[in-house]
Amino acid sequence: MTSALELSGISKSFDGFRAIAAADLEVRSGEVHALLGENGAGKSSLMNIVAGLYAPDEGSIRVQGRPVRIAGPLDARRLGIGMVHQHYKLVKSFSALENILLANPKGGFARGRAAIDTALARLADRIGFTVDLTKPVGALSIAEQQRVEILKMLVGGARLLILDEPTAVLTDMEAERLLALLRHLASEGAAVILVTHKLGDVMRHADRLTVMRNGKTIATASPGTLNAGELTKLVVGTTTTECAVPAQNVGGPVLSLTGVSSGGNGRRETLSDVTMRICSGEIYGLAGVGGNGQTELAEILMGVVTTASGRITLEDAVDITDATPKTRRARGLAVIPADRHSYGLAGELSIADNYAIGDVYSGKYGGVLRMKSSAAQTAAGAAVAAHDVQGVRSLAHKAALLSGGNAQKLVIAREFAGAPRVILAHSPSRGLDVRAAAAVHARLRAARDGGAGILLISEDLDEILLLADRIGVMSSGRLVAEFAAPADRQAVGEAMVSHG
Repeated sequence: MTSALELSGISKSFDGFRAIAAADLEVRSGEVHALLGENGAGKSSLMNIVAGLYAPDEGSIRVQGRPVRIAGPLDARRLGIGMVHQHYKLVKSFSALENILLANPKGGFARGRAAIDTALARLADRIGFTVDLTKPVGALSIAEQQRVEILKMLVGGARLLILDEPTAVLTDMEAERLLALLRHLASEGAAVILVTHKLGDVMRHADRLTVMRNGKTIATASPGTLNAGELTKLVVGTTTTECAVPAQNVGGPVLSLTGVSSGGNGRRETLSDVTMRICSGEIYGLAGVGGNGQTELAEILMGVVTTASGRITLEDAVDITDATPKTRRARGLAVIPADRHSYGLAGELSIADNYAIGDVYSGKYGGVLRMKSSAAQTAAGAAVAAHDVQGVRSLAHKAALLSGGNAQKLVIAREFAGAPRVILAHSPSRGLDVRAAAAVHARLRAARDGGAGILLISEDLDEILLLADRIGVMSSGRLVAEFAAPADRQAVGEAMVSHG
């Protein structure tokens, strides 16, 4: 195999912090190469250099054996490099097709559209992705948005493909289909870099892997020479294991939905007559293929989308159907959103402000107009330490500077601070490494054991099966099946795909 990409001695610093330290990486044409490491290890920063978003401070880059300088994304594109980022680069007011056209303007809009229509038809047969290309991206689910990104890259004809956590929001079947596609593209000569925390994906689908830690590349190996325990130890420095621990003290309902539907007023119905209850002391896992109403349900529970019909109550029959997000929080509802940057954090505010904002109205840090910054700083510092939020050089730094996994830890630290009675956790470990995901799972179990009721919405069936005491399945906006743990994986999977 020829070398598709060679990175030698790459270093990069941000505000005096060295994110990448003399990293090396070699990826060959015709292989799937996994890039592993804990959150903040430098993986995404290194790939952003290859994609032209960052310029390296030191080091050299070769593409197909030729030394190159990648001054921006257009240079990367001309070199046949395409990247699907963990946080998508889409214009939410544009349709899916318009986003694909925007990224592939060659030949003018009309000619580009015709060419892309043809390419999309071919890709549909190979990938099996179903996306409404006429729908605004902002109205698509997280999983559907990811599919648009993947289509956008493949239509562009990239031969060096970088995918950052591509299976994080896909079901087993979708993930296997995508990974099989990547293997097929590699067999045709493409080089594929798979940035992932899913060790099973690596063991089954990667030809080689490289591990990063603290901004350095520490090892390159073949997955066949390592078992899962050895690979985990290589990534995190120690082994991390999890096991399902069933609920011991399940109480009465703390969150109930009765006949909840969405849509109306000319809008398409995405939820239809959903009825469920979540009890204190249990984790209720909601599984389903992306785009079947899970995101709309989460937005309704958060209070950012209204119901067309139905009723939502908390314990003691408190009706919150039309309540504001502020009222829901005051009643003990905490939210870990799937899109942490849109709904969980204000990126331009400081880390301390993002932590303290959850208690602004409680008076804990003073009044709304005169916050006690010292109290907020102290509380945020303690939370950052307790939840192992890494990369925090100053609590005054913007939250946008945190890596995805560490941003998620900050959200969880804030949401769990008030000992909530009900927790909505939507894809809580998406994009987290092995150790961080285990820590999130442990905190969810601890909250459950402390009496909270938890609604876990996840498209990672492994996560659902590992954590849930009861499992519901959504399909076409309806709750189509429920299972008690331990649930049969095949039965849950069949319920996910056999309704509609």
